[in-house]
Amino acid sequence: MVTTIQIDKKVKVKLDKLKIHYRETYNELISRLLERIPTETDKESLIETINVLSDPETMKNIAEALKDYEKGRGVELRKLAKELDLNV
Repeated sequence: MVTTIQIDKKVKVKLDKLKIHYRETYNELISRLLERIPTETDKESLIETINVLSDPETMKNIAEALKDYEKGRGVELRKLAKELDLNV
């Protein structure tokens, strides 16, 4: 179903600047913009990341692991997978 909407001239100018190509329809443009809106899963993932970054103990462990890695301590994933007979 096709419908007509009214928009302010200033909004139209802004939409025109967002077009990839001058022949891109407003329907295509709006659809493309809507695809960029974060989904509920994206929001949950962001919240989880913030929680991890807010936990001092976790951040301390990550920092220590990075230091170990930089000093060459640790095992490469493919070597560990081979040792544990995992298909990775």
